[in-house]
Amino acid sequence: MSVRPATTADLPAILAIYNDAVASTTAIWNWSPVDLANRQAWFATRTGQGYPVLVADTGAGAEGYASFGDWRAFEGYRHTVEHSVYVAASARGRGHGRALLGALIEEARGLGKHVMLGGIDAANAPSLALHARFGFVETARMPEVGQKFGRWLDLVFMQKML
Repeated sequence: MSVRPATTADLPAILAIYNDAVASTTAIWNWSPVDLANRQAWFATRTGQGYPVLVADTGAGAEGYASFGDWRAFEGYRHTVEHSVYVAASARGRGHGRALLGALIEEARGLGKHVMLGGIDAANAPSLALHARFGFVETARMPEVGQKFGRWLDLVFMQKML
């Protein structure tokens, strides 16, 4: 498996991974799937801002993707980014998330970022453990700030000083 910059040719796979996470997980707190135009706009915005969109590719196409963007749009936060890592259901547990997160951290350092944040469902033990392995620490736990699948969800913010 390799981690590489995504191209527009990867967007159908990214779309499928995103929509599966919407439909079947609490990794994304959206309820409605999106279309290809949505992912095209997202990709153009991220790359247009100089931020990476990376994919984990096993030779058969993207099986996971990751990116980061501004945490908040105020100048004082310009050195802090919030990231996302998503892996196709069929590829989970095979090191894709670990490879993507490691590459994202290096990208953020290369851009002179100071802090990387991740917002994670408090019940997502694998993601919490992955982040802890990379030195992220829990800095906030916000009870019942989101809802999906008819239940309230707790949000954990984990952060890493870069």
